[in-house]
Amino acid sequence: MLWDLFHRIYDVEFLVRTGGLLVLIVIVFVETGLLVGFFLPGDSQLVTAGIFAAREDLDLLTLNTTLSLAAIAGDTVGYGIGARTGPKIFTRENSLFFNHKHLISAKEFYDRHGGFTIFIARFVPIIRTFASVVAGVRATRYRKFISYNVFGGIFWVMTTALAGYFLGTMIPNIQERDSRRDRHRDFSFTAAGDH
Repeated sequence: MLWDLFHRIYDVEFLVRTGGLLVLIVIVFVETGLLVGFFLPGDSQLVTAGIFAAREDLDLLTLNTTLSLAAIAGDTVGYGIGARTGPKIFTRENSLFFNHKHLISAKEFYDRHGGFTIFIARFVPIIRTFASVVAGVRATRYRKFISYNVFGGIFWVMTTALAGYFLGTMIPNIQERDSRRDRHRDFSFTAAGDH
């Protein structure tokens, strides 16, 4: 059951068809703000959502606006969590949805890049989930944090969603190419197993 849940989370087409834009908003928010979303498919979800927008299954302007707001709100919540818990968060034990090693990696990344980490981390899976928390723990000036947060959130969502959108407009039926390749691969494995 857990494996099926993880499979469904990475099936962006299924997510869009069943939950629409609301599911995408929740995933972006959780991945960027709640410390537990490090396994969520942020970048690939945004590219796939852009492809859906190219097919006119989603409105591109609404997609970019709402997901940018979700990314900004997520990082703001993450900053608040870090500011509230302070350094004691670094003593938190591992759990199913929290990996201490990822938090340490984000701290080391932040130590190297400073406040600009909030912008850069948008494009670095796992670090994206923990960077705003580290900024809160380190008591980064909120004004500095929010400027990186807003610019980074908008830039991340727009570049990845627009990449998907342009792929979707330049390569007709791009979403079907993966499923055809998967069916071909499944057939190849079945045929190989029959011999």
